[in-house]
Amino acid sequence: MQYVRKYSLWNEGTNIPNADIRELLRKIVRLLQMLVPLLVCSSTLGGCMSAEKDDSGPFEEIPESFGSFSVVAPVDTGINVYHDHFSMNESYPQWLLDQLGVNLICEISKNGTWEERYESDKESCWDVIEAGDIVWFKGSRIIGTTPDDDTDIPILDDPSDGHGTAVTGSVLNANPEAVIFFVEGFSDAAVLAAANQPLVDIITTSFGPILSLPFPGIEDETRVAVVQEKKLHTGAADNSPSPAIQDPTAGPPWSIGVSGYAEEDDDQKETMSGSYPDIAADWTQVLPNHDDIDGYHQTSGTSFATPRTAGLLSKVLVHLRSEFGDLSSGADPEDRLGLMVNGSNFSLTNDDLRDALNLSAWYPSFSTWDPLSGTTPVSPVAPCTQVGWGVVNESNVIPIIEHLNGTKILPQRPIDVEICMETNQDIREAYWG
Repeated sequence: MQYVRKYSLWNEGTNIPNADIRELLRKIVRLLQMLVPLLVCSSTLGGCMSAEKDDSGPFEEIPESFGSFSVVAPVDTGINVYHDHFSMNESYPQWLLDQLGVNLICEISKNGTWEERYESDKESCWDVIEAGDIVWFKGSRIIGTTPDDDTDIPILDDPSDGHGTAVTGSVLNANPEAVIFFVEGFSDAAVLAAANQPLVDIITTSFGPILSLPFPGIEDETRVAVVQEKKLHTGAADNSPSPAIQDPTAGPPWSIGVSGYAEEDDDQKETMSGSYPDIAADWTQVLPNHDDIDGYHQTSGTSFATPRTAGLLSKVLVHLRSEFGDLSSGADPEDRLGLMVNGSNFSLTNDDLRDALNLSAWYPSFSTWDPLSGTTPVSPVAPCTQVGWGVVNESNVIPIIEHLNGTKILPQRPIDVEICMETNQDIREAYWG
């Protein structure tokens, strides 16, 4: 079965923990940082370094506290780690690298063109990486891996593609502080590599059968991620009006299926995006190039609406974790009891966050429709069949946070919307089991 990337062919180019608890958490983090092995290595050129302890060199200074964070895992073609969009001056703390299983550190070159940087790092980094390695590209926000052997250059985006770079750029457009655990590949193994990483909060995938044809896909693997490992999964609906229900990426009831709408244009449903999804998000975005260091392009598709949704949800998680003193991530069933936020007098599951997302979604008025835009007006009758619970953008973030922390509860959706989306869920559960 051939999978397709879900980008458009039309467009190429307050309950705050008390001071004692907060101080105790700081002391615990500080103690852990003193006990974990410290990275030791010096290098005058960018290159690949072992993350194992080496007593022969100077210690790298590690920040005292990383604060609250969220880990998003795009699963896609590869990523351009050299682009400014992904750069980071700070260092990830060693305990975070250890918990993410990092076994290689590539200190990427910062001078020259994309080609010059790649050539500078080729021998010491790109030629060293093997399938299964988990690599932090120091100088960027990217921690990456590939479970598959059939790739020319592991993790790096294919020079003829660029899909994964744009997808990851969309995550960071929504939450610039997200920790990226990037997995290269369109395989079951790639999804499982993210699902089995305890610190990952949200997996986002933007590939699947064209026209949402009812073929097997990654549904078993996303079930592991959500039902067993208690994460969230955002899956792209097709770039056609096909219903999303039978799509193996967007359709399973445990997944958040995402179609597109024309955010900041006429705010209507994008005609060439899936119907009857969970939500719709920004269809057209300006995203980083895969073959230079600072260029951008405008591109469209559910491929990018989907990771934008993942980024928005991770932004909610960071805020709530910070508010309630949660300094870890993921929802590991053992270490975190399946809780996405495990804080002081506050806890949150993936179901809680998904319910709040549904409550916060909204339907644009069809009065803003531009007949020349190529969009379809959102119908005042049964708009759920077009955009599910509604559209989602940056304006949803604060209402979701306030609803979940109890400061301002969102109202229930109208009864016709609830019936429509309960029917949607019932059909998906009957279809997917």
